[in-house]
Amino acid sequence: MKKILLIVDLQNDFSPGGSLAIDEGNKIVPVINDLMDKMDLVIATQDWHPEESTHFEDWPVHCVANTIGAEFNPKLDEEKIDQIVLKGTGHDDPGYSAFDATNILLEEYLKEQNVGSLYVVGLATDYCVRASALDACKLGIHTYVVTDAIAAVDLEKGDGKKALDEMYKAGSMLVESKDI
Repeated sequence: MKKILLIVDLQNDFSPGGSLAIDEGNKIVPVINDLMDKMDLVIATQDWHPEESTHFEDWPVHCVANTIGAEFNPKLDEEKIDQIVLKGTGHDDPGYSAFDATNILLEEYLKEQNVGSLYVVGLATDYCVRASALDACKLGIHTYVVTDAIAAVDLEKGDGKKALDEMYKAGSMLVESKDI
């Protein structure tokens, strides 16, 4: 059984200076880079939106496929990523969860890789991290959310905390990187 790291949307547009920046976005990168060495497999998701997307009715334009904004944060050690998962690739596809991927059937891939534990990190706690962890729990995957390797949008104060509570109630274990 493998320990698998799922890095969610650690992309330029969600990092400081991006079109949908999360203030703490850069602070989690060193923690994530360190975690990669403790895992058997590393998977990273990318929002990969088309130029025209209904998703942009709710959010500023971000992570448009093949743009600098959609690239991984430059401080992320990309060489250690084993599999990239693209999501939000269709006109009407918001792609919040890693399990909504369009280039791979993530559930099948995890089974093929003999997942034992899935460690979820990245951006944003209250959206794509939340959706991915909740879906993993629904699938019966032993899921951990690494609390010092995530950051929230917090559109409304406390959204990140509410998301953590929801993930915990759904069966996710909340851990800090030092405990892995």
